[in-house]
Amino acid sequence: MKRPEFIANRLREIFISGYWIANTNYKDQLQSINREHAVRQVGDLNTIADLTYHINYYLSGILNVFNGGLLEIKDQYSFDLPPIYAEAEWKQLVKKLLANAAAFADEVEKMPDEKLDEVFVDEKYSTYLRNIEAVIEHSYYHLGQIVLIRKLIRK
Repeated sequence: MKRPEFIANRLREIFISGYWIANTNYKDQLQSINREHAVRQVGDLNTIADLTYHINYYLSGILNVFNGGLLEIKDQYSFDLPPIYAEAEWKQLVKKLLANAAAFADEVEKMPDEKLDEVFVDEKYSTYLRNIEAVIEHSYYHLGQIVLIRKLIRK
């Protein structure tokens, strides 16, 4: 198996269909949450909706680069979730995250192996591989938070 295929499978595992590392994934966690729970504040923690928006923000920003666009995302805006008033708005956010995750994995899988070692946008951002690995690590970090927040909400 080539690196891009291996990495794409890891991305699908965390977002869509895997259970090996965390015994869950974003799809399983988010599709079973309603809007009320998604926006519920637990102490000073981010809400599940905030975390969903945050991860999708980075996926869509990097995906834009994969598709020939510019890197336009900025950390300071990564939690700028507009208010979610309706269940349909929450479901749309989840749908958007899962669609971007699938597209992200597909783009990684199509990459030539040598692309992974190329500079990502600018040398200060390291390589494509480093950025994709960061997405995986960052996503697992926040998936863990989502799991814990769900447990706190159920109490």
